[in-house]
Amino acid sequence: MPTIVLTVTNDLTYDQRMQRICTSLSLAGYTVVLVGRQLKTSKPLQQKPYLQKRLACIFTKGFAFYLEYNFRLFCWLLINKADIVCAIDLDTILPVLFTTQLRGKKRVYDAHELFTEQVEIITRPFIHKIWLGIERFAVPKFPNGYTVNQFIADEFKRRYGVNYAIIRNLPFLAENETSTQESQNPDQADSNNQPVPATTKFIIYQGAVNEGRCFEQLIPAMQQVNAKLVICGEGNFFSQVKQLIKDNAVEDKVVLKGYVMPDDLKRLTPLAHVAVTLFENTGLNQYYSLGNRFFDYIMAGVPQVCVDYPEYNAINDAHHVALLIKDTNTSTIVTALNKLLDDTVLHKYLAENCITARKQLQWQQEAAKLIGWYKSL
Repeated sequence: MPTIVLTVTNDLTYDQRMQRICTSLSLAGYTVVLVGRQLKTSKPLQQKPYLQKRLACIFTKGFAFYLEYNFRLFCWLLINKADIVCAIDLDTILPVLFTTQLRGKKRVYDAHELFTEQVEIITRPFIHKIWLGIERFAVPKFPNGYTVNQFIADEFKRRYGVNYAIIRNLPFLAENETSTQESQNPDQADSNNQPVPATTKFIIYQGAVNEGRCFEQLIPAMQQVNAKLVICGEGNFFSQVKQLIKDNAVEDKVVLKGYVMPDDLKRLTPLAHVAVTLFENTGLNQYYSLGNRFFDYIMAGVPQVCVDYPEYNAINDAHHVALLIKDTNTSTIVTALNKLLDDTVLHKYLAENCITARKQLQWQQEAAKLIGWYKSL
């Protein structure tokens, strides 16, 4: 079976999407190598059915990091065995392109999002111009690829004439998944020794703490919400979130847990009463997003407050798992959170629908499509 190398710029420990993809390909018989970055704070890699490689860099952020990491990745790909090399998003696409051209190997583009339409990119004209130039140069040279929803596939077709498959990023449904969590202890600590708040109801946010996730509205909203907010993750807006918590005097209502190990997160999320999926309507990537957390909450059986954008609206029309909001104003978020916290009938209805929906919205079905797609290469 061929060797497939997949490349990312993040720490491999917390990337559940890549863990699912690599595990499925490995179990299908491929030799799989996932390449990522080594940080000073990186935890030891856990045993997986695929190989893992971390590249250490002197620089950790900004242009210098991307330049150094891409050079190191280019050198690594040039001397290591690979039959197929897959670039995950735009930030590793150039070394994948150049090495596969030099070695005559197949290349794949996994477009997890519209990279050039991220809020942190489109709001910086010079940075946007650079990434858009890279996209225009490289993507047409990747005829083989897949993405997470129909809109992004259509957009790449419109821009570059490529026909990409759709492999949704759905969570894995465990055989022992149940609809209740009475046996779990809400006060248990995770692997970072950070306890879950001892409260009967709390709200959870999981994922990157980045620009464009509406923390400027969510944090002030907690002043008027009778529950704690638990934020699991870090990102480029993490320090600003800390300041927002202080400025709005909600230190006793918002818990920052930082990065949480995937297994700990799977135990924590089902204990939440409400979850949040919020994105600012800034750029196509935000408006047509289909965040991982949206499906993770469904899998956990937790009703969520979610933005009423096209991809979420389509799924909610079919499964009725979320309370959708038309805007992300603080007052709108307050009203929606309090409704899900107080309206027991609505909460039960959405929670039961989550349990039903997750039987369809599960990774096992997408994995079969992914394996079939790679076999077609």
